[in-house]
Amino acid sequence: MLPPVDVVEDAQGITLYADLPGVAREQLQLRVDGDQLVVEAEMRLDMPEGLRTSHAEVTSQHYRRTFQLSKELDADRISAELTQGVLQVRLPKAAHAQPRKIEVRLS
Repeated sequence: MLPPVDVVEDAQGITLYADLPGVAREQLQLRVDGDQLVVEAEMRLDMPEGLRTSHAEVTSQHYRRTFQLSKELDADRISAELTQGVLQVRLPKAAHAQPRKIEVRLS
């Protein structure tokens, strides 16, 4: 299943916000494979011991999403945080792609 993702870009890089409800940190894999960022996660709803379901519409869900990484991004500095079912991934721009101010001299 493709998790919904918001993509926000600023001058320093890109931030992805992926909705992964019910996913525990242990069930989340985030990796760079070549020029792709791969997000894989498994959501499991385990029944408490001694209880039995009479009806279950959701018991587990597998999420997978890939993103093509631009050469302007620094894959070595990617960071991620999972908070209350939302994965936030920060993809900083490489130094050569960052905006920079150019000093103008008088002659």
